[in-house]
Amino acid sequence: MTMGSEFTGFSHLDETGAARMVDVSAKNVTARTATATGFVRLSAGCVAALRAGEVPKGDALSVARIAGIMGAKRTPDLVPLCHPIALHGVTVDLAVADAGVAITAVARTADRTGVEMEALTSVTVAALALIDMVKAIDPAAVITDVRVEEKTGGKTGSWRR
Repeated sequence: MTMGSEFTGFSHLDETGAARMVDVSAKNVTARTATATGFVRLSAGCVAALRAGEVPKGDALSVARIAGIMGAKRTPDLVPLCHPIALHGVTVDLAVADAGVAITAVARTADRTGVEMEALTSVTVAALALIDMVKAIDPAAVITDVRVEEKTGGKTGSWRR
């Protein structure tokens, strides 16, 4: 009895049950997008410092935006079975709200596999960079609600939360 993908139905296991990267070479190249969001809960004092541009380390939102873009580009280095793909665009938006900062990342490609992991990594790395920038003001900052909101392209087409 084998434990491979044919037996178990798990695409990322080979016939011995070992992890493997799925071969996507037979898939069609299509335009694909993914949108992910997340939130960093912050204290009122930290939100006030962000709004006033008074974060001691500097422009926390700009640093987080650039970190999010860089994170998307490094996704296959961080997620073991994620395919390296050519990213054609990544946007990261940060919006300061009363309870913290909302982060939205959109990743785009024309490739054989989707960009959901890149969008999720973008949001998460942006959130980590933001916390690094404000941790002296708010050591209790929390990353929450990181999730895919929408994806387009590929064989399965569009999906929206």
